[in-house]
Amino acid sequence: QVQLVESGGGLVQPGGSLTLSCAASGFTLVYYTIGWFRQAPGKEREGVSCISSSDGSTWSADTVKGRFTISRDNAKNTVYLQMNSLKPEDTAVYYCTVAETPTVQALCVRVFGVRYWGQGTQVTVSS
Repeated sequence: QVQLVESGGGLVQPGGSLTLSCAASGFTLVYYTIGWFRQAPGKEREGVSCISSSDGSTWSADTVKGRFTISRDNAKNTVYLQMNSLKPEDTAVYYCTVAETPTVQALCVRVFGVRYWGQGTQVTVSS
């Protein structure tokens, strides 16, 4: 059974950190471009950060550059999103996804070639 399972969300104070994990089962992540998206209440889902399957190149939204870092551990079939200096506007449900795309921008910006979505994990940044 193909699954993407996110974990690591929760409630954190502004300025705090969280690390999200996305574990894949039923298939191998190594062949896919992987991305983290988020959706806040009343807003559209947006690409946060993506990482390629080939050279490890990454793309991040301007709103999270310098604060969020995406990484992948192919041996563990898991992708991570390290989130530092969290802000209230980072509050959202975070989803991981895998895609068959030639570039990270194709996934994160155009949402092209998506194969699977996770169920999401809630991140709330509040004092």
